[in-house]
Amino acid sequence: MADKTILHSDLNCFYASVEVMLDPSLRGKPIAVCGSAEDRHGIVLAKSEPAKRAGVKTGMVNWEARQLCPGLIVVPPQYDQYLKYSKLTRSIYERYTDLVEPYGMDECWLDITGSQQLCGDGRQAAERIRREVKEELGLTVSIGVSFNKIFAKLGSDMKKPDAVTEITQKNFREKVWPLPASNLLYVGRATEKKLKKYAIHTIGDIAATDPEFLRRLLGVNGLALWRYAAGMDTSRVMHRDFVSPVKSVGHGITCVADLENDEEVWKVIFELSQDVGHRLRVHDLSASGVQVYIRGNDLFGSQFQCKLPVKTQLPTEIASAAFHLFQTRYNRQTKVRAICVRAIDLVPKCQPDQLTLFDDPQKRITRENLQDAVEDIRGRFGKRAITYASLLGDLKMPDDGRDTVRMPAMMYQ
Repeated sequence: MADKTILHSDLNCFYASVEVMLDPSLRGKPIAVCGSAEDRHGIVLAKSEPAKRAGVKTGMVNWEARQLCPGLIVVPPQYDQYLKYSKLTRSIYERYTDLVEPYGMDECWLDITGSQQLCGDGRQAAERIRREVKEELGLTVSIGVSFNKIFAKLGSDMKKPDAVTEITQKNFREKVWPLPASNLLYVGRATEKKLKKYAIHTIGDIAATDPEFLRRLLGVNGLALWRYAAGMDTSRVMHRDFVSPVKSVGHGITCVADLENDEEVWKVIFELSQDVGHRLRVHDLSASGVQVYIRGNDLFGSQFQCKLPVKTQLPTEIASAAFHLFQTRYNRQTKVRAICVRAIDLVPKCQPDQLTLFDDPQKRITRENLQDAVEDIRGRFGKRAITYASLLGDLKMPDDGRDTVRMPAMMYQ
């Protein structure tokens, strides 16, 4: 089978670049896009190249970023603009192929294998895309060109900003294998730590390791990492209209200030569960389990999950399970900064369920009818037309639209 030609295009310093494009007076200056820009405890969401050179990092609190870069200009995020320019960039990609798979708002894979007679080879197409994005939108992209998705993404990370890097069947051992193992997609901090215990430090080390040993060490993910490192990734780039099957439904947020006590945590969990319950109804699914992710203000997070006694769409039951996990499992040595509530083990709503001995079927029907009425009112008059009294007031949740941004998860296979 002939090699594929796959591009991975990554918008450089995306949020910050959009801000500079919208306000040219910021060009060449150190800027940081921050949640709660007026609050010294807000977090850096993105930074410009000058700010990056000064040591400013994503996830850093505002005051720390300002200490590293005294002339730092802090601006609030404009998520509607980021979504707009993400779509405009994607429309440029779609001139070259309909196989365009987003990976977050600022990254996309493109498979141009079947369109090279029209757009040229991989490098030629990448150079054309790079120029068109810059000329039409005022933004820059770094593009990796390779024969699979994993190496294409590695290529886009190797040279920034505004550059094209090609990784081929002939040169990938020379270019890729000396890189740190953490550069490989899906090698996070925990995986990197496990690998280092066995003197596996580079991508080449992963490729040279017995795949059976990696399977015992990391499970099926270990085998996947070995294939990726060895250049054997065969993942497809999905069609632009592809919709992934719903395997879980979640909603998470980084709060504008630390949550100080259980009551504040409960309110955020309950508010997030409203959206989770609504989306379950949209997909006509029920949750058989709940997962909660808690991140403290030290930027370290913990994730817990549990089975539910009865499958549900009800926000109150989802929130109660998530809050119970927080109270019983989370080590509360730090204040809470971010929370994500996720409904897991999804099943069709119409699937019969065995109630417990202590469950009152009539009460459950009443609660479901009540939630039906709430959903109907919100559908007609807006999300805020009716809510719980406990959710009134300051929940320390942002209202700038960041919850409309979907972060990348696993790439499609």
